[in-house]
Amino acid sequence: MPLLSIDQAPFQNSFADALRADPLRNLQPRQVPGYHYSPVTPTAVPDPRLLAWADEVGELLGLSRPPERGPAVDVLGGNLVTPSMKPFAARYGGHQFGSWAGQLGDGRALALGELPGTDGRSWEIQLKGAGPTPYSRRADGRAVLRSSVREFLCSEAMHHLGVPTTRALSLVATGDEVVRDMFYNGNARPEPGAVVARVAPSFVRFGNFQILAAHGEIEQLRELADFVIRGYYPELGAPAPEVYLRWFQEISRRTAVMVAHWMTVGFVHGVMNTDNMSILGLTIDYGPYGWLEPYDPDWTPNTTDFATHRYAFGQQPRVALWNLMMLAQALGPLVPDVQQLRPALDEYVAVFNLTRQQLTRRKLGLTAEQPDDAALLEALPAALAATQVDMTIFFRQLAQAVPALLAPGADEAGTLEPVLTAAAYSELGLDLQPLREWLTGYAARLRQEPAAPAEIRAGMLGANPKYVLRNYLAQQAIEAAEQGDLSVLHRLQQVLRRPFDEQPEHEELAARRPAWAASKPGCATLSCSS
Repeated sequence: MPLLSIDQAPFQNSFADALRADPLRNLQPRQVPGYHYSPVTPTAVPDPRLLAWADEVGELLGLSRPPERGPAVDVLGGNLVTPSMKPFAARYGGHQFGSWAGQLGDGRALALGELPGTDGRSWEIQLKGAGPTPYSRRADGRAVLRSSVREFLCSEAMHHLGVPTTRALSLVATGDEVVRDMFYNGNARPEPGAVVARVAPSFVRFGNFQILAAHGEIEQLRELADFVIRGYYPELGAPAPEVYLRWFQEISRRTAVMVAHWMTVGFVHGVMNTDNMSILGLTIDYGPYGWLEPYDPDWTPNTTDFATHRYAFGQQPRVALWNLMMLAQALGPLVPDVQQLRPALDEYVAVFNLTRQQLTRRKLGLTAEQPDDAALLEALPAALAATQVDMTIFFRQLAQAVPALLAPGADEAGTLEPVLTAAAYSELGLDLQPLREWLTGYAARLRQEPAAPAEIRAGMLGANPKYVLRNYLAQQAIEAAEQGDLSVLHRLQQVLRRPFDEQPEHEELAARRPAWAASKPGCATLSCSS
């Protein structure tokens, strides 16, 4: 079928058609009890201009790449609503940093509707930064270019790493300026505005159910659960108490798989509030995220989290379980006894541990299980933390070293020392001996593998990316884009589409974090400000 321009595409509106709409049509901040969403209209901007486009997402949606300006970009920037669209902002609540925050909702995002994908599924398109909604509270509903570049790049980078995630279709400059205080320290300044069109089968979150349960809106709770089950979990059967139990178990399983992927690529979400948890087990809401560079389980990129490190890298599995417990409480009215949901939480733990183990075994090239494998795998995180090597570079260099390591009469120390040297942050002055000792045991274990060295190496290279979206790379793309140079953004976008390939012409994008980036805002520290 020929590709369509988005302004000509026939939108569907299953969420808006099936669920309860706020009868008011104004954008004034307010509580919206009793309803699932508020109909809204995006607020026009002066000069929408296309900055970046994800060709693969466009093709998935049957959409053609638009020119820099025109009706399609008017849609993507919020200046044009076509007749088939029913734009809305969803109502939800959530626990933020462990405390109940009450009503939150889509304060700077709104859904245009859904388009049928070439994969047979429907995909919701949501504009982030398209103006105020009833859930904007004291904010303006806008987004700045720096956060929009980060969301656009990371959504697609995570997909190509194989991590369950929402997607991003486009990045559009708005032609206006948005005032933001990046670190909430009294230094507000105007920044260029932007809108990201992000894409997912659904953007329903844990918090959509929490707000309904918190207000005792049990019929609305059931309606939303039934909508999600029928639309996105049809294999579970028609909604019923026993199906709600199986559904929560599947949510728990998907969440476990997602977080296991985060942990094995070194991704730190940064703000795992319950309103930032997808009911489909997708990574959602790319705000103050980061990648581990020095391997530090206690690292968080989020300045708001510096006091407690609640959302630090090493805490993510535990926090996801806590968030599932909060969702279980919200779903309690749908089942005879809320304790019936507890086995799903045990399932989360089991699936997370198994998935992380399987993914780590792939990273290490271990296929045939041996009795001592569990101890070897369990010792690895502590060895990495003690030495704080660059996680991405360490695993990639280890894969490259396998043929030499397994060669007859190999110089084990001479082969492995360059792996450590390449991955170590020498300025940290840390002792690499704990990881040397672990590598000695790993080398002995690897020699028990039945596969040929070249086969092991190929499998490891396919599991250990060379390129990830390091914060300093994203910041370089942002700074260039703010000066009107999109080449850095476009280059990074293309390289991250093939994170496991060597791409020698882009070698410098796989480099260890430079010393200057260790403390630079946007590289080492971020906030929720966007």
